Amino acid sequence: MKKAALIALGLAAGAGAHAQTNVTLYGIVDAALVGENGGSAGHVTKVTSGAASASRIGFRGTEELGDGLAAFFTLETGARIDTGEVDAAGTIFNRQAFVGLRTKAGSVALGRQYTPYHTTLAAVADPFGTGYAGTAKNLFPDNGTNVRASNTVTYASPRVNGVNVDLAYSAGEQTALAAGRQFGGAIGYAAGPLTVRLAYNSKNTDVAATGTNHELGRNTLLGANYDFKWVRLYAAYGIDKGFNSATLGNANNPYGGVKPTPSIDGRDMLLGFRAPVGPGTLMFSTMHKDDRTHFNQDATSWGIGYLYELTKRTGLYAAYAHINNKNGAGYTVANNSESGSGNTGYDLGIRHTF
Repeated sequence: MKKAALIALGLAAGAGAHAQTNVTLYGIVDAALVGENGGSAGHVTKVTSGAASASRIGFRGTEELGDGLAAFFTLETGARIDTGEVDAAGTIFNRQAFVGLRTKAGSVALGRQYTPYHTTLAAVADPFGTGYAGTAKNLFPDNGTNVRASNTVTYASPRVNGVNVDLAYSAGEQTALAAGRQFGGAIGYAAGPLTVRLAYNSKNTDVAATGTNHELGRNTLLGANYDFKWVRLYAAYGIDKGFNSATLGNANNPYGGVKPTPSIDGRDMLLGFRAPVGPGTLMFSTMHKDDRTHFNQDATSWGIGYLYELTKRTGLYAAYAHINNKNGAGYTVANNSESGSGNTGYDLGIRHTF
């Protein structure tokens, strides 16, 4: 009887722990036929992974610790559906890998995480959500460490009267404290149909570990959208200043000739919308890059797309975008996972979430 009682107590304890712990397996499987044109490579047609949303598999979990305190974690890896490979060689959880604590006063997390700049662009400013051929990444500087940063400590406040704040600090982990360091934040307001967010990101890409200020790149982004029910309007304005503040998505001189020069003083503008049309969603945006350096390498683009929702989890999509580059500018039509090879591109794909 004593042994049976001990077993029962153990099972009860295990059941209690399970009731307080939640672990979820999730992911996105996305593949598309992609066409690109206008670059020195000529017309390119390929099957690619993650044109709308990068394909991934992840684990997220929470554990209630009592008194309003909870632990949480996320481990997420990217996968290429076209080849079955991981999307970043030599990594496991290259997309996100963090653990943290959540309280009534906000949450703190440590690890590899999205920057406040990227979440503002993807969730607030861009009707394409930084995916498809019409992605804001065609002209806005949303690649590399502007998207995710390693060795990062973040704080996210609770929403009070529609206002919340995000802060992030990424240690460069070099001899000079400032070398490789990145920090940023965002303040947002969301209530009723209006969402508006102001974000800032500063990064020191000095690889010589000297921490010199000339290596600083700074990005400021104001994004907003307003839901009229029949259409959601989007707008964004960005300021990019300093070294590596606006690196080109495709830095391999895709148009040949004189290699384009990344802007170190530019302004980015976007107007767009999302609207329910038939069984799916129509997306559109137009953007302009104002390069204020003496190279004056401006660019203007537009993109259109349609997501046909078969179910809440599965959809078919089509998107098209075109860029007009001026004075040797080197901007390319990208998608969520690739930088593109020319000034025109389209996607025809399928996406499933789980």
